Amino acid sequence: MSATKSQTKQIILIILGIIVVAGLGSLFVNLGMDWFGTLDRPTQWVPDIVIPIMWTIIYIIFGVILSRWVIKSSVPTSVYVWLIINGVLNVLWCLVFFTLKQTLGGNIIIVLNLIAGFMLWIEINKREPVYSYIIAIYPIWLSLATTLNTALWILN
Repeated sequence: MSATKSQTKQIILIILGIIVVAGLGSLFVNLGMDWFGTLDRPTQWVPDIVIPIMWTIIYIIFGVILSRWVIKSSVPTSVYVWLIINGVLNVLWCLVFFTLKQTLGGNIIIVLNLIAGFMLWIEINKREPVYSYIIAIYPIWLSLATTLNTALWILN
């Protein structure tokens, strides 16, 4: 399968979108890491190294699957809409939680992100069930992140 010029442009836009979301999220997280280190955490916590690894895997999965989908057929507009909503909420959570140091605000946003993550998964599952099995890691990870965020909000 080789990509047409139009498909190549779409793939480039998808990859750039992922890079922007990951880059802005990382920037906002790094701005608040000193503060984050002072928070009380639950005894059951994911090792710090796991979090960036998981996000990297999730971003790569989205990049690969969306690129293959573009080449195979057309990605539905509803999937793009839910992708954008998820990207915005992801960046907004990083900003509010880490940079603005708002645990309650971050908790509200991550719950919305979790709902949007499941909506994205549902949209993908309707059209490409095989892709949805792979992308299921995203709402599962968001579920864990929401639980951890809620614990931080309660403890702090």
